[in-house]
This record gives sequence, structure tokens and C-alpha cells, in this order.
Amino acid sequence: MIEFYPQLRVLHISAVIVSGSLFLLRGLLARAGLGTLALMPLPRYLSYAVDTLLLLSALALVAVLPAATFVSGWLYAKLALLPVYVILGFLALRSKAGSPRQLACLAGALLAFGAMIAIARSHDPLGPLRALLGG
Repeated sequence: MIEFYPQLRVLHISAVIVSGSLFLLRGLLARAGLGTLALMPLPRYLSYAVDTLLLLSALALVAVLPAATFVSGWLYAKLALLPVYVILGFLALRSKAGSPRQLACLAGALLAFGAMIAIARSHDPLGPLRALLGG
């Protein structure tokens, strides 16, 4: 199964880019007072489809990679941030346009998304914070 790793990795990274871009677009639409456009069926179901592909590719990567790859706990850190991203993203898309709550939720969701990427790239549960902490 490891022979499929390069293709699965490209699929997963592509899904991350599309998912994040789609969320950012929808978040900016909601922020601009176009929340009804951001929540229309096409962008919403497209988001569901991409996120499903993202999750399936992640599960496939976990299945093909050796268990030692995850011993540092970086995968658990990413998984802990996932519900934070989802909940804040949900709140950002459904909060009153222009409200401080909407901005805070959108910023928090994007920060959680960025932290998951940094953790994945570094394979370190602290991601870029490791360098700040002198590690």
C-alpha cells in the first residue's frame, strides 16, 4: 500500500488547499454581508464534498504510513484542532455580518486551519511554536 503514498499525499494536499480556499471565500462573502450567497447549496455542498475527500485521503494516509510516523503526537494535535476549526467556521458563516463575533470566529477558524498546516508540515505537535519556545 505504501506505493500509493505519493498520490495520496498530493490528493490530500490538494484537498487542503481547495477546502481552505473555499472556506476563505465563503467567510469573506459572509463578512461582506453576502451570507446567503455563502450558504447557498452549491458552495455548501461543494465544501462538504471536498472536506469528505480530505478526510478520506487523510484516513488513507494513516492506513499506508507506518505507525512510527505518528509517535510524536503531531497527528493528535491536528485532530484536536479540527473541531475548533469546524465550530469556529460554522459560527463565522452564520454570525451577523460585520459583527465582532463574526470577525473573531473567522480569524480563529483561519488561525486553527493555519496551525493544522504548520503542524502537518513540521510533524511536531507544537508546529512553529517549537522555535519560539527555544526547542
